[in-house]
Amino acid sequence: MRITILGASGFIGRHLAGALRARGDDVVAASLRDPAQAAAACEGSSAIVNLAGAPVSRRWTAAHKREIERSRVDLPRAFIDALKGLTDRPAQYVSASAIGYYGTSETATFTEASPPGSGFLAGVCVGWEAEAARARELGLRVAVVRTGLVLGADGGALAKLLPIYKLGFGGVVASGEQWYSWIHVDDHVGIYLRALDGFDGILNATAPNPVRNKDFTTAFGAAVHRSTFLPTPALAISLILGEGAVLVTGGQRVIPEATLASGYRFKYSTIGAALDAIVSS
Repeated sequence: MRITILGASGFIGRHLAGALRARGDDVVAASLRDPAQAAAACEGSSAIVNLAGAPVSRRWTAAHKREIERSRVDLPRAFIDALKGLTDRPAQYVSASAIGYYGTSETATFTEASPPGSGFLAGVCVGWEAEAARARELGLRVAVVRTGLVLGADGGALAKLLPIYKLGFGGVVASGEQWYSWIHVDDHVGIYLRALDGFDGILNATAPNPVRNKDFTTAFGAAVHRSTFLPTPALAISLILGEGAVLVTGGQRVIPEATLASGYRFKYSTIGAALDAIVSS
């Protein structure tokens, strides 16, 4: 297949492009910053994967919140509109989303069938997915991948935490009771491949066994053979990220019910195995 990836230069995009090429697919990289040009790059492709979006793991100023929303809602809207002009449109549109769709909770369990939560991220995800769904009006199958905390040595949050933990400065964040719905990057890519191979609907890209932050911390320390006795207070996170602190002090217990039902089998279903594999790679 010929696949156009929007956001191919990012952490997930690099891994996905490599996996597609390894199985014999052609990959075309395009930027969503110019929706019309990105749509033109999709002419003759079998599928589109939209991974584009402004980073969320930084301080949420009013301007950055607007950019988060613009990159996930406004630009995809213009992109889908531009696809209408193609004579040889792709058959499949796979869009990233996030488990921020569900809001945060220390007690609830969420699946793909759960309703959206409240808050800024949930609202962005609802708009993001609504724009993806518009591709059905053009005759495309649409799959949406709701991403959790993606773990890999060369990108994402873990790449920033790894040097800290290796020095023995890791520790529980805030209360430590917040849920982390994590996924190894290899499984995350595997779910995108499953979506590309004809899936229509929602897939949670989270491992079947989410953990609380305190258990994530313990497993991380064990993987790097270091102690984890230096806690990070919630106030410190808030001072750094502002409203965006909810990314690490809040949490969701998300189960990949539809993903498992689709036939996908996880390579890494426990946090210990995932972290051990990453640290030893």
